[in-house]
Amino acid sequence: MSGGDCDVVVIGAGAAGIAAARRLIGHGLRVLVIEARERVGGRAVTAATACSWPVDLGCEWLHSADRNPLTGLARAAGLTVVEKLPDWGRLRRVHADEAAQAEWWAASSAFHRRVAAAAADPVDRPAASLLEPGGRWNALLNAISTWANGVELDRLSVRDYASYADSGVNWRIREGYGSFFARLGAALPVRLGGAVQHVDLRGKDIAVEAASGSVRAGAVIVTVPPTVLAAGSIRFTPPLPAAKLAAAHGLPLGIANKLFLALDGAPPDLPPDSHVLGAIDRVATGSYLVRPHGQSMISAYFGGALARELEAAGAAAMAAFAGDELAGLFGNAIRPRLHILASSAWAGDPFARGSYSFALPGHAGDRAILAAPLDDRLYFAGEACSATDFSTAHGAFLSGIAAADAIAARRGGAAARGR
Repeated sequence: MSGGDCDVVVIGAGAAGIAAARRLIGHGLRVLVIEARERVGGRAVTAATACSWPVDLGCEWLHSADRNPLTGLARAAGLTVVEKLPDWGRLRRVHADEAAQAEWWAASSAFHRRVAAAAADPVDRPAASLLEPGGRWNALLNAISTWANGVELDRLSVRDYASYADSGVNWRIREGYGSFFARLGAALPVRLGGAVQHVDLRGKDIAVEAASGSVRAGAVIVTVPPTVLAAGSIRFTPPLPAAKLAAAHGLPLGIANKLFLALDGAPPDLPPDSHVLGAIDRVATGSYLVRPHGQSMISAYFGGALARELEAAGAAAMAAFAGDELAGLFGNAIRPRLHILASSAWAGDPFARGSYSFALPGHAGDRAILAAPLDDRLYFAGEACSATDFSTAHGAFLSGIAAADAIAARRGGAAARGR
C-alpha cells in the first residue's frame, strides 16, 4: 500500500483517532497518530481536583450505554461503569408542582412529535419554528437545546436533530471518561505536541507535515473537528473540494462548558446525583448536578450563547452566575460554601473550537459529505461524521473504526489485484 514511513497516518488522537489506530493495527497495518495536544483523548479529558475526586471537563456520559461499544471496553479496562440513569427530564419541586410537571411533559412530548414529523418534510427548517407560539415551556425547550446541542433552536436543523439516535440509557465511568481514553491510547504509536500543518496528496505517498516532523504514508485519516477544517488550520494540496469545506462550515461545534464547585458543609436536602435547573422561564440558565457520585460538589453545565459569554468572562464569572442561580434555589447561605474546583473553556480551545457538532438548517446532509473519502486515500472520521450518533464519543469511535475498515478493505482489494 505504501513505500512511505507507515501505511496510515491518523491526524488526531481523540476518540475517532484512537479507534482508527487500534483497528488499523488489528488489520496488521503500520500506523502513526499525530496529535496536536500534549495528551490523547481530544474532547475527553479528566482533571484531578482539590477534593481528590476526578472530574470530566469534556465527555462524561456513556450515551446509549446499552448499545455503546465503549461500555464493554471500559469494563475490560478495569474501570467502573456506574449504571445509574440521570433524572434530566424531571422538574424539581423548587420549580413546579405535579400539575406543572405533567404540563411540561406534555409540551415536551408534543414538541418532539412535531420535530419528528417535520423531519420528513422536503425542506429543512430551524427547530425553533416548531415551538408553540407563546408557549409557556419554549424557554426551557430552548435551554435544553443549548445543553444537548450546544446551540439554541433557531440555529438547529430539524432534520439533523431528529436523526440523533438515543436509547435513553446513559451511564458514567466513575474514574472518568478522559481517563478511559488515556488508557485506550496509552500503547498506541502517537506523536504528541505537534499540530499537522500541511497534507500534500500530489505524490504516490501522502506527505504529512506537522510541527513535530514530517511523515509519508499511503493513506491518511483526518479526525479533527469540522471547525478546524473550516478555519483552514490544516492546508491541503490540492485544496479540499468546495463541497467538503462547505460541509465543514455547515457543521459548526456548539458550546457546552462545565464548572465544578466544591460544596462545603452539609449538602442541600437532595439525594446524590440530583438534577436541578437554574430557571425554567429563560434560555440563559444552567443545569446543575448536585453531589455527583455522592461527592460534596456541584457540577454546573452551561450551553449556547450563555456558555460562550461566560467562557469569555472567565471562571470567576461562571462561578458568580452559578452562585446566583443556586442561591435562588437553596438560599443565600449556600454562597460562601461554594468554591471553584475546575472549569472548561471549549470555545477557546484551538484544537476543538467548540464542544460538539450540530447542523445548521439546510445542512443535515453535510455529515455524509464530510465523512466521504477522497481519492481512496484521504479519509475522515469524528463525531461530526456520524449520521445518528453525532456529538458523542461513541459516534466518533465508530466512525474511526469505519474509516480504518475501509482502508483495510482497499488494501486487501489492491493486494488481490496484484496477484
